[in-house]
Amino acid sequence: MVDLTRRGAAPSIPRMRSNNADRCRPVSAPPPLTGDEIHVWVQDTGQPGPRAVRDAARALLGRLLLGYAGTAAVPAIEAGEHGKPFVPSLPWLDFNLSHAGSLVAIAFARDQAIGIDIEPLDRRVSTDGIAARFFGPREAAALGRTGAHLRQVAFLRLWTHKEAVLKALGDGLGFGLHRIEFELSREGHVERLLDVAAEAGRPAEWQLHAFDPAVGVVGCLAWRGEPRAVQRLQLVS
Repeated sequence: MVDLTRRGAAPSIPRMRSNNADRCRPVSAPPPLTGDEIHVWVQDTGQPGPRAVRDAARALLGRLLLGYAGTAAVPAIEAGEHGKPFVPSLPWLDFNLSHAGSLVAIAFARDQAIGIDIEPLDRRVSTDGIAARFFGPREAAALGRTGAHLRQVAFLRLWTHKEAVLKALGDGLGFGLHRIEFELSREGHVERLLDVAAEAGRPAEWQLHAFDPAVGVVGCLAWRGEPRAVQRLQLVS
């Protein structure tokens, strides 16, 4: 397991605002999920601690699964070999979940494996040490060239891309962070998937959807397959 945290005060992070494309559409229930789209639900649980957020995330997932399944009871959830959850009674539905602080993001797709990850930009991270030890050499070098005031933002954006791909594969960190390598711009923006282990397909087969779920939070949705429309949704009472 990779420990992202480091000791000391959290660094000053440039504040970022979501653009119009990142805004969620409020709905009272899941709309129909077609085979050419992916639903991404973003919800602020308002909970103060990790355990309470996890409980709220499970409750939200249950409500959404009820809507997609069209059943009176929440379908049973099981975990795959590497811990990725799935619903045996809904073999056509793939979903993935991530949370950052009090924020939860859950993605759903029809007949398509997906992965999602969100990270808070004020998370204390040992950027140089983790990059040197676990990332590809070109990624570590690119991060090293990024200005110190932008490096943590660049690292966390890159991390969400790597984590989303790993979660879509269903293998988790055991697959190896260095086996998925991205190209970064001089400013530290993730430009494209540069290289990936052969068993994960070709880079051109992967779709990557970067988004800002809230001010000060970055995220990425990933899947290996044809392009799909991404709908950003928020559940309201």
